[in-house]
Amino acid sequence: MDHEELHHPDSPLMTMTNSFLGDGMLSFSIPGPRRDPTYYIPDGNSVLLVENTLFRVHRSTLTKDKSAFETMFQLSSETDSSRSDSSMTIAAEGESDDNPIRLQGDTADEFRALLWSLYALPHELMLATSDAANSMQLVNLARITNKYQFRSIETWALSALFSFYSRPGAFDALPTTHPTTTATATALQVPLPHVVVGIPGVGGPAPPPTSSSPSPYSPSLLQITELAALCERADLLEAAVARWKRQIGEGKDVALAISVGERFNLRQMLGLAYHAMLLKGKAYWDADAWLTREQRVRLLCGYYSLGKMWDALPGQPPPVTHSTRCTSQQRCTKSFGALWKTVLETSTQVIPTLQREDMLGKVMLAESMMKALVEKEIPSQGFLDGMINCKENAMFATTMRVREIKDSLADHFSDEF
Repeated sequence: MDHEELHHPDSPLMTMTNSFLGDGMLSFSIPGPRRDPTYYIPDGNSVLLVENTLFRVHRSTLTKDKSAFETMFQLSSETDSSRSDSSMTIAAEGESDDNPIRLQGDTADEFRALLWSLYALPHELMLATSDAANSMQLVNLARITNKYQFRSIETWALSALFSFYSRPGAFDALPTTHPTTTATATALQVPLPHVVVGIPGVGGPAPPPTSSSPSPYSPSLLQITELAALCERADLLEAAVARWKRQIGEGKDVALAISVGERFNLRQMLGLAYHAMLLKGKAYWDADAWLTREQRVRLLCGYYSLGKMWDALPGQPPPVTHSTRCTSQQRCTKSFGALWKTVLETSTQVIPTLQREDMLGKVMLAESMMKALVEKEIPSQGFLDGMINCKENAMFATTMRVREIKDSLADHFSDEF
């Protein structure tokens, strides 16, 4: 059948096409923007489009707090003025639904949170600083006010958020991530696993919701961490990191913690996460689809580096600050060196199941043994005879050395030699 026959009105192809069109099988439409039910204000003088939602608000309200909207509207006015000079009849940007100001990179929920803060009544603002606050709204508010430089509102939102999560157990209730999005993997540059559970159409159907499923109306630990880092809010970031550390200690979300630690340069958390993954073994790394090839290389480097460090550590006691009552600093230093070596070597005998690469477990056990010796909870067997006046200083030196090892763990997991 040639080209003309295919397109003949009576040809089978054209008959089938016309049938589909007549039945509406090939007809579909893309829904247009809808007006926000709350913040499409009739007497507003600026129309803005965020995602697929139209907002009509007062321009003077958006320019409060010396925000970036002040400059944006000024530039828009200059553009409109030049169009007027050229006798163009097109409606100015932001004056109608047909030609709204388009905000890129924001969500409707974020912009709605901003307008809530600008139009809220006093009792609504007070509610946001109570236990009944909408934490997701505060997260959206903090993020968008940071972007558009509403400085005082951003500070208020972050303070309200920190106050909300300072309540006992509030951080424990946070889901680590929301399983309904792949944005987490994209943002953190983590490869999606071969089978993704919980995302419709990816690796199978989503499981039915359970009572433990995170609410889409509450933020995740990842979102709080990202926000605190973005806004440089140290107290909120510290609280988030503390929760990540508990997750790592329980062996949960370790690969994700590695990626979060790398993205935001959270060195201590990153070291703990790599160390926890190290102890799971190479077979586990290879099976964990969330780990990148580069991260697996760093794990191998960490295995080698921590092994070398452990071999050398017994012969490298930390320096001790001697007491003014110390009669022989040389003898004291020698006694502490012998004690340090004995305690480290004994730690592996006390708990034989400790893995060779478990540097953290070994030094923490050694610290506990040193404390028990100094506080006479176990017999000193003469090790403290040469350092009677400096044993508390020796204990402090041990504690500081353990803290130093914890803080520098991430340095061992580097692919730079």
